[in-house]
Amino acid sequence: MSLPLPGNERLARVTGRARSVQLATGSTRYWEYGVADARVTVIMVHGFRGDHHGLEPIVAHLGGVRIVSPDLPGFGESEPLSGRPHDIDGYAAWLAEFSAAVRGAGRFVILGHSFGSIVVSAALAHGLGADDVVLVNPIAAPALSGPRGILTRLAVFYYWAGARLPERAGFGLLRNRAVVRIMSIAMAKTRDPDLRRFIHDQHDRYFSAFADRRVVLEAFRASVGSDVSEFAARIPQPTLLVASDRDDITPLPAQERLATLFPNAALRVIPDVGHLIHYEAPAAAAQFVQEFLEAENA
Repeated sequence: MSLPLPGNERLARVTGRARSVQLATGSTRYWEYGVADARVTVIMVHGFRGDHHGLEPIVAHLGGVRIVSPDLPGFGESEPLSGRPHDIDGYAAWLAEFSAAVRGAGRFVILGHSFGSIVVSAALAHGLGADDVVLVNPIAAPALSGPRGILTRLAVFYYWAGARLPERAGFGLLRNRAVVRIMSIAMAKTRDPDLRRFIHDQHDRYFSAFADRRVVLEAFRASVGSDVSEFAARIPQPTLLVASDRDDITPLPAQERLATLFPNAALRVIPDVGHLIHYEAPAAAAQFVQEFLEAENA
């Protein structure tokens, strides 16, 4: 049984309707929440090595919209991409095809968290037709330049070792629970022991749900090889950036610079939180999103 998110009784009542869609790139598993016939559909794209569960705390605080939350290809319950690598171009093409299949009528909003922010930005820059854009903990600059660049370099070595070892040993290393826990401890900023336990439980459950070694290695290279700043100038849609002031992957000055690269972007900052806004401050993030959508639909 999954541990409850402290202080978030709404999450316990969140029930997604599981769906699957067959695309040219393979079968994608996704979950629908909220109002099925709402005038606004929000497609949410999760971060690296996670699945749709990670964004459910934000889902719990958004009302009056239809939410579609897929597992990225090769992660969770979605099949790997067929016939192409799991790089930014591959994921961007998948997102365009997936969005066309599930977006429905009405206003279409696309939201990406962390690695999902890169995938969303690349898809938009290549012509994905969304009305509004939300990027939570966007990767605003190259990962190796962040305040914990040394940890990113250690991660590069970790994934290199996972690729170099024989298949069984490499796969075991990439799913090693001790390594997952170290990562979880490093990213969690909260001092609330119950919330920290929840975060670690989430990572234990969902952070190793990838299809095979090739998928996770290709996706990792994509996650450290690109960032949102490459695509920002080609995204004309109204864009909300939700950042935090203790993000070790992308520091706040980089987020502030990123906001200036978009033709039409606003930056909202949540204090005393790191790269796990979706776990540590989901209500605040959802409030920013709700206010943004209301302003754009006024």
